[in-house]
Amino acid sequence: MEKVRLQKYMADAGVASRRKSEEMIASGHVRVNNKVVTEMGIKVDNSDKIEVDGMPLQEEKKRYILMYKPRGVITAVKDDKDRKVVTDLLEDDVRERVYPIGRLDYDTSGLLLLTNDGDFANHLMHPRYHVEKTYVAKIEGVLSTEEIRKLEGGIKLKGYTTSKARVKVMSKDKKKNSSIVRITIHEGHNHQVKNMFDAVGHKVEKLARESYAFLTLEGLVSGKYRDLTRQEVAELKKTNK
Repeated sequence: MEKVRLQKYMADAGVASRRKSEEMIASGHVRVNNKVVTEMGIKVDNSDKIEVDGMPLQEEKKRYILMYKPRGVITAVKDDKDRKVVTDLLEDDVRERVYPIGRLDYDTSGLLLLTNDGDFANHLMHPRYHVEKTYVAKIEGVLSTEEIRKLEGGIKLKGYTTSKARVKVMSKDKKKNSSIVRITIHEGHNHQVKNMFDAVGHKVEKLARESYAFLTLEGLVSGKYRDLTRQEVAELKKTNK
């Protein structure tokens, strides 16, 4: 293989995303041919001896997983408070070092993708590709027509303004003062959906992601997962290119 940048090699080997790999390099976790490397410019190939935290690095087979994340699980590969993380849900058939693409909050359930393919993860997370994500939220109160217009047109939040969204009220319960709302966005800011509803005066009581691009949770129960098909991976790789 031709030489590639160290952070790309690490991402392709399933260590972490390319950005996280850069952080690991800069903080001295990586050795190349027995020397600690902290620069980003170095290029490597399979002939080089690469170690991350003392463990030899070997390129892994690419793995693409669709998981139905339950509530009460951290979207991470480890947690400093020793809480359950999504990789704890994987069984022995997953030997590759997969990691989540993006994140779902601790108390949010739904569709989550995991992979060890750094380029694939970066493509799906990059905002310019506009990968749609649809959520179903149970909120306090009932949205007004004006509030729906604001959500769909873009909400100014701390540090950014959301892009256009699609919003549909699925049901209303005036006695309990709550609603079920479906919202589709293509960004992935931290707590974005909750913050959007909060900005128009409605607290999210429960939240689930029901689809990601064309993928759904059909056939899965909470806590279970499946591998993406080759066709699904190919379709995701060419999303909005």
